[in-house]
Amino acid sequence: MKNIKNVLDAFMQDESGQDLIEYALVAGLIGLGAVVAMTGLSGKIGNAFNTIGNSLTSAV
Repeated sequence: MKNIKNVLDAFMQDESGQDLIEYALVAGLIGLGAVVAMTGLSGKIGNAFNTIGNSLTSAV
């Protein structure tokens, strides 16, 4: 039983994977921000192309 306690104590004090988790969280936040930004931008780009298309159609 004491051996299991020592293993668990060593596991709780080990911080070797902490950096990887932090990098993953930062990458996830950047990805989420990019998705949100592109969602808002896609509507504006779509409207611009529709305006150009309507202008070209009415010019003919």
